[in-house]
Amino acid sequence: MRLDKFLKVSRLIKRRTVANSVCESARVFVNDNPAKPAKVLKAGDVITIEFKENIKKVRVLKVPNGNVSINEAASLYEIIE
Repeated sequence: MRLDKFLKVSRLIKRRTVANSVCESARVFVNDNPAKPAKVLKAGDVITIEFKENIKKVRVLKVPNGNVSINEAASLYEIIE
């Protein structure tokens, strides 16, 4: 699954267009490397997102095939920092 779609499906970022622009502005890193929106994720990848005032670091636990429910979204990742 693409990085921008995963950020939206997991509800780390609310909209895919916002996730796309955040990735393009080099504020999202996968395994400590700057990531483009089309980066393909796999289980075990570490995503770092730089928001205005804080940094969120999560580990991908599983990559879904499509959309998931709100209750299931939090089970896609674990928060590291």
